Amino acid sequence: MTAVLLPAGHDQPVLAPTPRRGDRLRMALSRFGAAPMLLFWLVIVGILVLPIVLFLVVAVSPRLMDQGSQWFTLAGFRQAFTGQLLRGSINSLFVGAVSAVVATAIGFGVAWAVIRTDVPGRRLWAGSMYALLLAPSYLVALGWQRLLEPMGVLDLMGLHPGGFRTLFYGPFGVIVVLTLKGVPFSYLAVSAALRGLGEEFEVAARVHGASRAGSLRIVLSLLAPAMWSALAIVFAESISDFGVADTLANAAHFPIATYTLYNAIDSFPVSFPVAASVGWVLMAMAGLALAAQARALRGRSYRVLGGRSRPPRLARLSAAKKYEISTALVLLMVIALGVPVFGAVSASLINGLGSLVGNHTLTLANYRRVFDSSALRGPLFYSARLALVTATLTVAMAVISARMLAGRGGRLGARVLDLMLLTAVALPGIVFAAGYIFTYNLRFVNNLGLHLYETTPLLVLGYLATALPSTTRVLFGPIGQVQNSLQEAARVHGSGAAHSWMRTVLPVLARPLIAAWVLTFAGTLLELPVSELLYPPNHPPVSIGITHALANYDYGGGTAMEVIAVLFSLTVVALVWGAFRLLAPAGWRRLGKATA
Repeated sequence: MTAVLLPAGHDQPVLAPTPRRGDRLRMALSRFGAAPMLLFWLVIVGILVLPIVLFLVVAVSPRLMDQGSQWFTLAGFRQAFTGQLLRGSINSLFVGAVSAVVATAIGFGVAWAVIRTDVPGRRLWAGSMYALLLAPSYLVALGWQRLLEPMGVLDLMGLHPGGFRTLFYGPFGVIVVLTLKGVPFSYLAVSAALRGLGEEFEVAARVHGASRAGSLRIVLSLLAPAMWSALAIVFAESISDFGVADTLANAAHFPIATYTLYNAIDSFPVSFPVAASVGWVLMAMAGLALAAQARALRGRSYRVLGGRSRPPRLARLSAAKKYEISTALVLLMVIALGVPVFGAVSASLINGLGSLVGNHTLTLANYRRVFDSSALRGPLFYSARLALVTATLTVAMAVISARMLAGRGGRLGARVLDLMLLTAVALPGIVFAAGYIFTYNLRFVNNLGLHLYETTPLLVLGYLATALPSTTRVLFGPIGQVQNSLQEAARVHGSGAAHSWMRTVLPVLARPLIAAWVLTFAGTLLELPVSELLYPPNHPPVSIGITHALANYDYGGGTAMEVIAVLFSLTVVALVWGAFRLLAPAGWRRLGKATA
């Protein structure tokens, strides 16, 4: 016992109990309780904040970053608004605006058909939106190219595309691919709002004499937040897309802003101030879309859900209408997925595609070359390992991030993290990659012992930075539904923190966690913009292996790699879900499904 306390009104000291060994250990560990969160914030700053801030600062202060002699200058912006760089920004603005409008209209039509009508195969059409969402834009573009290029699949079939080839290799083709890639985003934005919109507004309009077109205008006005959100999302996705810029647009000599930024970094000498200026332009264009959305919705109320809201009834279509709508949906999916898949698969089976060499017969030799050649096989295995690590790290960090965002009290840390993640969602992947190249090649960063430039860990960090914001948003809803009382009840009954989480929280979140993992794995496996700038020498990921093979006119080998990579991704997804269904306890599957 140790004496020491003299409470008021006592003449004799009160003896305080000496801490036991276990208590001393817990007190010591409590001093390091903040260490995991400190490490978390260091990672967040290192992957989301520092690379982007330092990269963008060099646009106005090259000397601060040891990239020039001027402390403040706008020379980079002057170059960004002249010549090919200006043309690329104007082209991005044009194709982004057109793609956003067309994709939003198509997405609304698909959402209306799936949610408000009894069109056959409603689940199939909804699932096809997710399939299109997962298809990388550069693979869609490459599938079209293999069909339409000179000595391509259509030429060998005797179906010469002629004028359509000239039309597609230009702004029209770029808009088509970006529009198709934007449809799933607009569908998801509109369908979420359409499900919550009751039918009383349409009924009231029809009662007062409005035509079907008039009632549709009322519905569109009530869906304005979702429609503007779809426009902003598709526009931001289109102007930040690098896959189409690197493939179809580059082949058509149609400059896009993301590709001009890439050229500024890939050229010699490297011009980081110019690249950063183009990055500012891309961010400004995305900001314009968000500002237009906010201005259009300002001062208006769109609260349509209330106690008297009734779920809408499905419109009963006539046989002719079902046929028309089904035909339109089939045509959309054929153009979006069927044509690119046919182009890639058929090209992979043709000997000597794209050249005058070879007999152009159907063969499996291209697939054998992929499996026999380490130069073609190696990138797939390398990307598979990176995707496995990235998906696991991303989901682990996304759980922590979503838990912070879903916590009560609106703490400052949660608000700061939310702002970081929202900003990161709007940043193009090519800007992230450029920021990583610039930051982790700086002298003072290397002096700190962070020798990450041209290494695999830096590539994984780039993947993690681009995947974490969206994965956090995917898990935010399910994690926000889990009450703290579940884990607290387990702790009251003697379970430790980790054991209580495994017993009470993990079963509820099992399905959302698996979904987030497979989405991240599939997206990372075929990722292009970050891979293009950050892959280590002599270790190309599969997306780089594909583009390098195609650049060397090995169309058969490159397309065979495409097909194998996509099949491998689908196989992994099927195996993971299959293992979950077979091995997970029945309660996990039931609870997870209810939450997801």
